[in-house]
Amino acid sequence: MMKTYSGGCLCGSIRFEAQSDPLKLKPHGCCCKNCQQHTGSLTAVWVEFAAQAVRWTGEGGEPATYRSSHYSKRAFCSSCGSSVGAIDDEPVVALLLGCFDDNNQPEFAPEYTSFEDMKPDWWHPERR
Repeated sequence: MMKTYSGGCLCGSIRFEAQSDPLKLKPHGCCCKNCQQHTGSLTAVWVEFAAQAVRWTGEGGEPATYRSSHYSKRAFCSSCGSSVGAIDDEPVVALLLGCFDDNNQPEFAPEYTSFEDMKPDWWHPERR
């Protein structure tokens, strides 16, 4: 069953519609340094779409990108600076949950978190 999701950046210039079977979204958190710096948060939460299933519908067109690794570019709005996601070379587009118009979808609940060891020590009570 395909479902359409929509969202965009803070100013609305970058908008998207993405389609997927809700069971194939691979919702997950990530605490790596790239995600922390890209979002300004200690944990980013993503859902993944096949690149051909994402349409950029806003007046700003496709988001600006920055190559952050050998396999991925970080996507953001060049007008307001909002982080939107990551465009991987696979081709996969991982969109940040905070960008969705309705992020209160049960299928968005993260299944796992990567790089939890990169959280600050104060986040781990057992390390204090």
